[in-house]
Amino acid sequence: MKFVKTTSANGEEINLHYQDLGTGTPVILIHGWPLDHQMWDYQSTALTDAGFRVISYDRRGFGKSDKPLTGYDYDTLADDLKALVDELGLENAVLAGFSMGGGEVVRYFSKHGGKGISKAILISSIAPFMLQTPDNPDGVPQEKIDEITAGLIDDRPGFLGTFSKQFYGQGLLNKPVSSERLATDLNIAMQATLKSTLSSAAAFSSTDLRAEMSSIQVPTLIIHGDEDQTVPIRATGEQAARLLPHAEYLVYEGEPHGLFITAKDRLNADLIDFIRK
Repeated sequence: MKFVKTTSANGEEINLHYQDLGTGTPVILIHGWPLDHQMWDYQSTALTDAGFRVISYDRRGFGKSDKPLTGYDYDTLADDLKALVDELGLENAVLAGFSMGGGEVVRYFSKHGGKGISKAILISSIAPFMLQTPDNPDGVPQEKIDEITAGLIDDRPGFLGTFSKQFYGQGLLNKPVSSERLATDLNIAMQATLKSTLSSAAAFSSTDLRAEMSSIQVPTLIIHGDEDQTVPIRATGEQAARLLPHAEYLVYEGEPHGLFITAKDRLNADLIDFIRK
């Protein structure tokens, strides 16, 4: 297994697990919450088959990366990303973030100037601001965020099992993914600690990135499903497109949050097309 070392604000050294496949233009894939780099299996295969180098890593606290008690704020997470970029000497890379990972994309540009990155992609992203506030009325109400915290503390496996169904738009009559897919995601999510799961949820639900969006000065692709019940499109995808008026914005009609599975063929084709431009 491959690891890169990064350092927390308190000086603690952290090992981040990453996967590095293929050759060609580097594409960095940042996973969503509460999964790890394995969520990108279909994209990694399609992108390497298309001739790209694909680098995906486990955020601190998740997967095979170290699981410290601190460092789940976006400043630290952006520093972790920079450690990966620096260690691998990446240049002219494409940086893609799914859901929570969109926050790392934005903060990496605002804090580190987008070093080594030539294109950005936001997929079902929480950016720019997910929480409902008086000036962000389309966001998720605080009580819904509080329900996530309470559910995780009360019965983490039970909560995450239910969360996964919403994630993919699963219902009594609509079953876009298999029970095995849901079970796999639960197993992946449970590799994280409760601390990292809770702290990361606090970060993606409350961090306001609206003032930082303009720091993204590279070609950008925004993709969001209009049936996303996890990260509402009006507060995130639509707002991101307004704040980045030159970005390419693709709305996947009828698709839920987990479109990397439910619309994998379309997503893979759109990613390949954008990277090749």
